[in-house]
Amino acid sequence: MRMTDIERCEVRPGQLVEFTLSPETVAVATGLPEDVRPPAYIQESHIRTVRSVREAGLYLPTWLATAFDLPGGPVDLDALQDALHTWTLRHETLRSGFRCDGGRTRRFTLAADEVCLRREVVGDFPVASDLARYLQDRIDTATYALNWPNLLYAAVVRDDCTSVYMAFDHSNVDGHSLQLIPAEIHELYAAAVDGRAVERAPVSSYVDFCEVERADADRIDGHHDVVSRWREFIRRCDGTMPNLPVDLGLDDPGGPGGAMPAQLLMNEMLVDADTAAAFESYCRPYGGSLVGFLAATSLVVHEIGGEPVYRTVVPFHTRVKSRWSDSVGWYVGGVPIEIPVAADFPGALAAVRRALRANRPLARVPLARVLDLLGPDLRPTSLDLHAAVSFLDARGIPGSERWVEWKAYGLGRVSYGDKVGIWFNRLHEGVWFAARHPDTAVAHKNMRLYVERLRDLVLSVTRAERDPVPPV
Repeated sequence: MRMTDIERCEVRPGQLVEFTLSPETVAVATGLPEDVRPPAYIQESHIRTVRSVREAGLYLPTWLATAFDLPGGPVDLDALQDALHTWTLRHETLRSGFRCDGGRTRRFTLAADEVCLRREVVGDFPVASDLARYLQDRIDTATYALNWPNLLYAAVVRDDCTSVYMAFDHSNVDGHSLQLIPAEIHELYAAAVDGRAVERAPVSSYVDFCEVERADADRIDGHHDVVSRWREFIRRCDGTMPNLPVDLGLDDPGGPGGAMPAQLLMNEMLVDADTAAAFESYCRPYGGSLVGFLAATSLVVHEIGGEPVYRTVVPFHTRVKSRWSDSVGWYVGGVPIEIPVAADFPGALAAVRRALRANRPLARVPLARVLDLLGPDLRPTSLDLHAAVSFLDARGIPGSERWVEWKAYGLGRVSYGDKVGIWFNRLHEGVWFAARHPDTAVAHKNMRLYVERLRDLVLSVTRAERDPVPPV
């Protein structure tokens, strides 16, 4: 799915209709007892960060969303509401929230039969830019991490098609979760229009996953091998977590209690489908496209910034069992890697392969748990914790071949932070690139340079793959 922001997802004029959890549902939630299943470490850390930022005077929106069209003429709003309600009930995390009590984060969870949606016509928006601005502001408020509920569904209704927007605080979804949604809503909507049921196997609960993962993580202590390896990595990063090693124009980055700089999003199609296939073919002996983009990044940032070692954190999904594969939740762990500068691209590929093979198991222990155990060995310089480089091959996700037709996007809310996050998404049309970076002239210049040199490197590799030198 193309990752972008609300301003660049083909927002078009129409009548805006919202679907929210009903006041009756919210009232029931206020009186619920504690759910003994605890939050995941990543959820607890996320909530703690947002609260710390708020106490420092900054409102930090942290939502993810998907946008897609229901083509084929006027929408049946009753059928759409039924589809949204049915889908919401499938994913327990969406009816589960948190209360903070004396520094402890406690979960509550509604029963499925206590969840109802309320539909409201907001009004007509004849100007696309006004609609995009309203949607962003509305989602910022409706999905705030410290409130509950923290999700919002909306439809922009027109005679020829309807655009659907589904937004959630990050504590409930990850990028993979977003990409499952368009095909599922299309299927449920079509069934509701026809008056038939959709026979689907129940999906496993992310809330249950949180309980299992946390129980495992609580068994480790500060002497565990995973903690020791993170400690050594952070020591080599001078006691903090890495950023992209190029000049970002940050003379005074935000400290743990201070202001964070505003950020910008950049995104574009990096290479087309043929080039993506050739690049994958070249990199396959070393582990595939993820290895390739990390290796290319290590060479490019060394060329720009001059650092002899490239360090970053690589996200990996934690859906280690098939029963979690269709579940909505935040199934992400982090792996530290460090790549000494290589003489050429094959050398960089081999170095990345070694690093990932050695460190991939570290993703199974929540990073937030590790950082809690590190104590003073970690001296964070910012609440924006670390840079990251992510790769996802989305071509096997149901409905992905129709995402262009459906105008399907994954949306991220870029707001504040001093770290660089980079995402590569392999689509049927090619490789989509997205990144968030500090909003400085220096960062914009160097990120633009990074993308151009990265593309040049990928193209040079694929030319060799397509047109090998003939034997003499």
